[in-house]
Amino acid sequence: MSKKLLVVDDEQSISTLLQYNLQQSGFDVVTAMDGEEGYQKALDENPDLIVLDLMLPKMDGIEVCKKLRQQKVMVPILMLTAKDDEFDKVLGLELGADDYMTKPFSPREVVARVKAILRRTQYSTNDSSDMNEGDKIVIGGLKVLPEHYEAYFEGEQLELTPKEFELLLYLTKNKGRVLTRDQLLSAVWNYDFAGDTRIVDVHISHLREKIEHNTRKPVYIKTIRGMGYKLEEPKSDE
Repeated sequence: MSKKLLVVDDEQSISTLLQYNLQQSGFDVVTAMDGEEGYQKALDENPDLIVLDLMLPKMDGIEVCKKLRQQKVMVPILMLTAKDDEFDKVLGLELGADDYMTKPFSPREVVARVKAILRRTQYSTNDSSDMNEGDKIVIGGLKVLPEHYEAYFEGEQLELTPKEFELLLYLTKNKGRVLTRDQLLSAVWNYDFAGDTRIVDVHISHLREKIEHNTRKPVYIKTIRGMGYKLEEPKSDE
């Protein structure tokens, strides 16, 4: 079954070009020409990934992204923009976008990026109850199922964006190790955001809100001053 993509871009030529190239690569593509239409189609069509332009009429891409995450729509979002603006880039990622491309770009680049995101976020369709003990990571009340792209805290499934999950998975796989912000930026986002580690701090904050009882006194994700972060097993007295 082919993956369904939603392309939201108000430039007809770009929308048509992306639709054609993505369809040629085997995707089922739905399009929208403004932010309001894109937001509604994201809710109605249940796409596997959204290609979202930043500058849109009626509702801009950042607002669309923000509203979708508020509605617990956690599908990957690839944000496009003609503006090479670091603030917009960071803001979009802070609000839940998973990746970012600046116009002009080749359709081949977009197809490759879409495939890479879907590859990272693809999870097994097997029932989690069939998983072996070795297929999960358990730290305190936290359980991560890498093959299923799922995480649980104290028995409750966590609602995580793809990037939040990847960050949590990387932290759990490196339990007890101090990881610098630059290390996390490189490992989870795969390429350089001009050294802007605010993206890491914001995502760490989001994770803490979901797995810490008291975000002011975290027992899982510790801040190591002057260095970075470390995920560890909570101590019994914490």
